[in-house]
Amino acid sequence: MFTILTVLIIFVCLLLAVVVLIQNPKGGGLGAGFGSGGASVMGGVKDTNDFLVKATWTLGIGLFVLCILANAFLPAAQQQGDKPDQPATKTKVEDLIKK
Repeated sequence: MFTILTVLIIFVCLLLAVVVLIQNPKGGGLGAGFGSGGASVMGGVKDTNDFLVKATWTLGIGLFVLCILANAFLPAAQQQGDKPDQPATKTKVEDLIKK
């Protein structure tokens, strides 16, 4: 399950990056470079901008939820990790001294 969530997170991140780059800020943005004029004929510039803003919010919230879910399904071995507050065992210290 963790692997599936990780793949979904990567996919949503890529989509979010594309949607953000396509948005038309005051100065133009990448949307103008890719011929966004055709999109304005289809539904109007205002409708396109509204769709991109809604898509950005939806993908952002989806990314947040997927990250929380991925943390919940994180394998137990990775959740605990090394405990730095515990001292090293005596055998490990002796092995280091011998080397």
